[in-house]
Amino acid sequence: MDKKDRKKIEILRVLKEEGKLLTSAQIVEILHSAGVSYSERAVRMYLQSMDQEGLTQPQGRKGRIITPAGLRELQENDGGRGLGFLSAKIDRMTYRMTFDLPTCSGEVIVNMSILPVRDLLECLDDICRVFQHGYAMGEMVSLLRPGESWQGTVIPPGHVGFCTVCSVTFNGVLLKHGIPMLSRFSGLLELENSKPSRFTEIINYNATTVDPLAIFIRAGMTNYRDALRTGSGLIGAAFRELPDESRPRVEGIIERMEKIGLGGFLKFGLPNQSILGIPVSEGYVGAIVVGGLNPIAVLVEAGKPVFRSWAISGLMDYHKLFHYTELSARLREL
Repeated sequence: MDKKDRKKIEILRVLKEEGKLLTSAQIVEILHSAGVSYSERAVRMYLQSMDQEGLTQPQGRKGRIITPAGLRELQENDGGRGLGFLSAKIDRMTYRMTFDLPTCSGEVIVNMSILPVRDLLECLDDICRVFQHGYAMGEMVSLLRPGESWQGTVIPPGHVGFCTVCSVTFNGVLLKHGIPMLSRFSGLLELENSKPSRFTEIINYNATTVDPLAIFIRAGMTNYRDALRTGSGLIGAAFRELPDESRPRVEGIIERMEKIGLGGFLKFGLPNQSILGIPVSEGYVGAIVVGGLNPIAVLVEAGKPVFRSWAISGLMDYHKLFHYTELSARLREL
């Protein structure tokens, strides 16, 4: 692949991964955060060329979207060159998050899935049990009604946008308190008697362009039914590292987050000691955080179709979230 074609693939990948309308300036910013330096003028010229080829479609001043032809082009020519992109996206969203813990105001990072309203109602009891058992990121959710738009995607009739808090929200809160949090990987966490036992599968964030938990859920590798029924099963979780000296402060922050429905720490290690057999870098402490997409796994296990699902899909005002116990009433209002 020549240099010109590689640049086109990089731009197409950004449009696909972001899943929304993007201007040339926004594309440049995202590429820069992923370690790729293009000028806005160059990106604009490539986009005009791809418009003519039918790979992208302009939407006025709002930006462009990738077309089905663009998706095919990306699939045929990407060749794994996007490795590390998810790691950069996590860092970028962490930096952009505005949520302020003392005032409980600002935006948090959410995941969004589009699914039929009927299916969500049918699986609602199990979804609520995922939250009750602490297998979901916090206790807060949000809904997008049919016809509403999210990141350039319109919720189709008969469907709903189901938003859950993303575990990367922890990164953003800690960063606001001057504490860096390193995201290493996500995987399948085996539970025994309702307690974390070991990771059976893991995917490093710097080795994938797709959220690892989304991969495991789509592949049907989770086992929430047994986790909810017997306390032994497979759920999604992530592994983080923090400076060992920050541990006392982090414990206090975790307690405050739990009080406002943003809890999600499953296990906190000791300085310089492995956790569930996972070695920790020198000078750090390990932490296991529950996966934000976990409630969606229940629907997949039940054979219910999920129209589309985005991890780390965007930022949402905290006050647009509500407690999961309100889901039933709000769904029946649709």
